[in-house]
Amino acid sequence: MNPLPLLFKAQTESQSGTQQSWQARSLDLNLPCAIPPEFKGPGGGLSPEDFFVQAMTNCFLATFKVIAENSKLQYGRIHFASDLFVDKNDQQKTVMKKCHFKITLTSVEQKEKASLLIKKAFETGFILNSVKTELSYEIQFAE
Repeated sequence: MNPLPLLFKAQTESQSGTQQSWQARSLDLNLPCAIPPEFKGPGGGLSPEDFFVQAMTNCFLATFKVIAENSKLQYGRIHFASDLFVDKNDQQKTVMKKCHFKITLTSVEQKEKASLLIKKAFETGFILNSVKTELSYEIQFAE
């Protein structure tokens, strides 16, 4: 691992008004963003909620890939389907309440080892350990 601290940068800007979409910039990527219709925006772009669930999902995936490779676990593909629930907390504030990950691994001979490595990835992912969101997962194996 690289010495800490590490620095990652992002940029964004927008014109005034909730109906205006904008571009998020990271590295050389420009990603279309918008307030979702659920919050009275136009939709048609990634929302902060989309970025939040993507950050957790991809943290999980990246952490698992490193752990699996270091542990010499062989598998064909891994697929994540994540459900983020936005709701009120006990103080009636709108929060990223819970996120459930549905994980499917294909072509795995060592299913018990794979399950243990998924658990380890879930427990050690940097972003996953940085959020207050209630997290859960389920694993399926397929051919």
